[in-house]
Amino acid sequence: MKPKKMTADGRRSLAKAATWRVTASADTFLISYLVTGEPAIAGAIAGVEAFTKMFIYYLHERIWNKVTWGKTLKKSKKV
Repeated sequence: MKPKKMTADGRRSLAKAATWRVTASADTFLISYLVTGEPAIAGAIAGVEAFTKMFIYYLHERIWNKVTWGKTLKKSKKV
């Protein structure tokens, strides 16, 4: 039997990108603040980085969604 094709829609990828960006931008802010000592500069760096990298991550995720390597379809157990 041929396995069924698994897909994930774009909304899932967008949600993952957004939640990751919150985490990563907090990290960028903290590092930028520790390096510069200026919260305004750290905020500017984190703000710009958040938008550019969210877009890049979304594209990256959509490309990886087309790759079948490492994906398997698990059969459900009958009860």
